[in-house]
Amino acid sequence: MLWGLLIVLLLIILYALFNYFRQRKYLTVLTQEQFIEGYRKAQLVDVREQNEFDNGHIRGARNIPLTTFKQSINALRPDKPVYLYCQNTTRSTRAAAILKKHHFTDIYMLQGGFKKWTGKIDHKK
Repeated sequence: MLWGLLIVLLLIILYALFNYFRQRKYLTVLTQEQFIEGYRKAQLVDVREQNEFDNGHIRGARNIPLTTFKQSINALRPDKPVYLYCQNTTRSTRAAAILKKHHFTDIYMLQGGFKKWTGKIDHKK
């Protein structure tokens, strides 16, 4: 029984490491300073839900919620960098995987997500 649990735990760890290194091939995680340096020349996308976006978002961002991301992929240009963020990083990571499947190559994500953001924000009125 103990060996079975150890094997399952090892498989989970190996799977997580595999995904981590696979994502590093197509997704670049940026610190806030690096993110600020490049997002004005890119497509800045907030993948949180509309109500989260309305309550506060990075200035200049457009909202494409992850729940509608696949249907809205044509709103983005594959020839320009895409800067993604969500509340943490989970939804941004999923959005990046969708972009990769649609042949986007210049994909960036904000480290720590919006909850760690200390820069300028806008609110919907």
